[in-house]
Amino acid sequence: MLNKYARAFFTRVLTPFAAFLLRRGVSPDTVTLIGTAGVVAGALVFFPRGEFFWGTIVITLFVFSDLVDGNMARQAGTSSPWGAFLDSTLDRVADGAIFGGFALWYAGKGDDNVLCAVAIFCLASGQVVSYTKARGESIGLPVAVNGLVERAERLVISLVAAGLAGLHAFGVPGVQVLLPIALWIVAAGSAVTLGQRVVTVRRESAEAQAKAAASGGSGTAT
Repeated sequence: MLNKYARAFFTRVLTPFAAFLLRRGVSPDTVTLIGTAGVVAGALVFFPRGEFFWGTIVITLFVFSDLVDGNMARQAGTSSPWGAFLDSTLDRVADGAIFGGFALWYAGKGDDNVLCAVAIFCLASGQVVSYTKARGESIGLPVAVNGLVERAERLVISLVAAGLAGLHAFGVPGVQVLLPIALWIVAAGSAVTLGQRVVTVRRESAEAQAKAAASGGSGTAT
């Protein structure tokens, strides 16, 4: 959902910066690696200590690398299966670090086992949602569905809520409840999205089998 509109907008905004990096001899893969390292560091250094505001700021600065590296590859004409594989793989690492950071907070000083479990579910379900699409496409299916809560939605909902919740440290009252609410929303939305993708793959698989059977039958008719 957000992917469709936000990615196009930020791609246009970040195109000059991508061109600047290319002129300086920076490769898209380098941007991918640095961006992921920054996200992981921001999530696992700040979030387990409850420093959600600064953690979100650091993560946000690096998360745009996901748009910059692809933009650079297209401008340079170096888009490749390897680049797409690296980008997708490191996206999963970054997502795991973010929700892992939340889980560590609630398992520690946050002292809430239920929310720790919800954060772990967000981590796991996000990985499985991505896997279902990749696995479906690997067996030749289009997996043509826009899920309710995909990666962009998971990141925006959780990071905006975390950043606002972090304002509690600056004396803003009541905002700390935003992160638990966001985690429940992401968990429920991810479960729905997983269901959407599973149903879509089942339908597309049945249609492909029916088409193959019909094609085989017509080939043997006299």
